Amino acid sequence: MTRIFETPLYPYERSADQDSKKPVRHPVIVVGAGPIGLAAAIDLAQQDIPVVVLDDNDKVSFGSRAICFAKRPLEILDRLGCGEVMVDKGVTWNNGKVFFGDRKVYEFNLLPEDGHKNPAFINLQQYHFEKFLVDRVRELEAQGKPIELRGNNRVTAVDARDDHVSLTIETPDGPYRLESDWLIACDGAGSPVRGMLGLDFVGRVFEDNFLIADVMMEADFPTERWFWFDPPFNPGQSALLHKQPDGVWRIDLQLGWDIDKDKEKQPENVIPRLKAMLGPETEFELEWVSIYTFQCRRMEKFRHGRVLFAGDSAHQVSPFGARGANSGLQDTDNLVWKLKLVMAGLAPESLLDTYDVERIHGADENILNSSRSTDFITPKSEMSRILRDAVLDLSEHYAFARPLVNSGRLSVPCTYDASPLNGPDCAAMPARTRPGSPAPDAPLGEASNEWLLGKLGNGFQILAIDIDVPASVCTGGICASRLQLSAKENPALRERYLGEAQGAVYLMRPDQHVAARWDYWNEEALRQAMEIASCRRPS
Repeated sequence: MTRIFETPLYPYERSADQDSKKPVRHPVIVVGAGPIGLAAAIDLAQQDIPVVVLDDNDKVSFGSRAICFAKRPLEILDRLGCGEVMVDKGVTWNNGKVFFGDRKVYEFNLLPEDGHKNPAFINLQQYHFEKFLVDRVRELEAQGKPIELRGNNRVTAVDARDDHVSLTIETPDGPYRLESDWLIACDGAGSPVRGMLGLDFVGRVFEDNFLIADVMMEADFPTERWFWFDPPFNPGQSALLHKQPDGVWRIDLQLGWDIDKDKEKQPENVIPRLKAMLGPETEFELEWVSIYTFQCRRMEKFRHGRVLFAGDSAHQVSPFGARGANSGLQDTDNLVWKLKLVMAGLAPESLLDTYDVERIHGADENILNSSRSTDFITPKSEMSRILRDAVLDLSEHYAFARPLVNSGRLSVPCTYDASPLNGPDCAAMPARTRPGSPAPDAPLGEASNEWLLGKLGNGFQILAIDIDVPASVCTGGICASRLQLSAKENPALRERYLGEAQGAVYLMRPDQHVAARWDYWNEEALRQAMEIASCRRPS
């Protein structure tokens, strides 16, 4: 059987650029056709910004790799036109269980609140995820959108200059050169672009290794996240089990630090470990095996002139918590609308500096949570282990101890509390929708099956709830259109957006984060907030 990751989806084709006598200049080039690079390119193309994606491969990733995709990235993918197909294919889950030894010590629900279109998480192998993104690229090409995906185009040299970036690309037909006004590097943790520019990570590498195994089997385990501390089948270590589509299960087993990685990946060593976990009678087939080391690191800056880094090329975290691909999708969501305004001459380049400010804040938040998870999962001293085990014992019977259990703080969207783009706030409104926060979804009527986030587009928007406002407001060439709603018969909208206020006016950013909010209408105040949110006026 031929599997997705064995099939070239974007095979090499000679481009007209290779026959040009001088390097062709493109507005934006994205390096890397993984989830983050493809998402960035789709976002750009949907907004009619020409983009070329260069990838050294011609097919999707081998192995499941990133599998857990959280609610906020699914909302971003809805806006990119491919969220629903991923949710339909993926395994939906909201619940998880934590075990200590052979005892369940507690369980949790990551989305206890009703009234959201998307689940807390889906599990979906990265190769499926990338396939759906490639399919979306093909749809955009068929619609005449300015996007091109070039396989077997390996970037071998990058020269970053004040007004453009020069690249050398190796292909089966030999090398050629390109220029780009802007370069977005999404080429993974080992980022060749980062290395060519002499840049590196700062942060921690933890002394531990984990075995990842994708196992094809029929099993009766529920669709939940199961995590074990000190399980009988892996004494003194930890383990994780996730269900994926197509009868594939993801198993993570802690191995310790001083191991022979090549030896541990051999089937004769992997299979006995899996039989100890699953039972000797369970039949399964290995699909993919890898070993990873915990790393919590990032670049000091994500913007280097006209080169912008996103995803694993900019930051790395340990896999527990599903913060890698999820945070990378939030990187591109933050970056593309800012780049669009700068390229259109509607905002100064200083707006791109806020990409650094906001997404470094997001990376640091992820690194902090991931580091704490790692320290709890792999205690570094005997006293730390005694404390951890006491917390696990207490959590079985006492609710106060459960928030202390850390089997990986699962990905949540970042709130940019200290962002220079934030405008006025209204204390009477809920904290969850304060400036800098991502807009929570809400149903807009049971019969219509419409959702709030589906009404928010790619531009600035005025969300007016029980307050009348004009159809649009413009300043400096940037316009915000109105979305007029009522919360009188919508308790979810009232609870999430009004709080104690009788009405609300929100200025929404193009990435669906709140820029400012008021409990009254003032057109001049809204214009000022739009200028702050586009760096046309200091906050």
